[in-house]
Amino acid sequence: MDKKVIEVKDITKIYKIGDVKVRALRGINLTINEGEFVAIMGPSGSGKSTLMNILGCLDTPTSGTYYLEEINVEKLNDNKLAEIRNKKIGFVFQTFNLLPRSNIINNIELPLIYSSKNKNNPKDRRLRIMEALKAVNLIGWEKHKPSELSGGQRQRVAIARALINDPAIILADEPTGNLDSVTGEEIMAIFQGLNKEGRTILLVTHELDIAMHTSKIIYVRDGIIFKEEKVENPINAIKKLAEMPKLEDKLN
Repeated sequence: MDKKVIEVKDITKIYKIGDVKVRALRGINLTINEGEFVAIMGPSGSGKSTLMNILGCLDTPTSGTYYLEEINVEKLNDNKLAEIRNKKIGFVFQTFNLLPRSNIINNIELPLIYSSKNKNNPKDRRLRIMEALKAVNLIGWEKHKPSELSGGQRQRVAIARALINDPAIILADEPTGNLDSVTGEEIMAIFQGLNKEGRTILLVTHELDIAMHTSKIIYVRDGIIFKEEKVENPINAIKKLAEMPKLEDKLN
């Protein structure tokens, strides 16, 4: 039997703006199993960002139930939600969200500081950081600061940081949105490699060609899931990169 990482039942979210009620989510039912690579798509105002915030324990639903690795999280207090976010979820954002004055090691290490995992064992912490750097091909860049890196390298740092606590799921919110097409493919190649290793990944995007790198697409509109479809032949990012013209070829 497949292990459920995320199970959502009848989730609603209502925002009150003065006397007006805005129904952002209207009864979402969703299951994500261990090892899946899933994309959520939808236009602006569809509710996909609200859904991602709830799945990431950054917000709570108005009603419904949400289980993350069999933990009922929708009614937890702020401190418990923060603990869940740190231990169970790895976040990757469009804008990277790196500390500009800290080097790469310190950026990646940050979730460990707020976790009990290897907190008092510097050797183990250093080993975990180097493993995360190796996973995103950034060995040798650990003493650099974010301003010294390209956009793609910054996103690799963000992915390494997301991996550091060995989370149950990686939530990636428009992770290629600030990148050119070649760099975007490089990031998707990393995600595909992590998924092949067994990582569960949930990606939000408005670009169909990015969603087609995953194994399943969930379409959200007007606060509901109106369609789910399996991607029979996901785009192979490594193969696509090999077929892309190099920059020097474009300039000739």
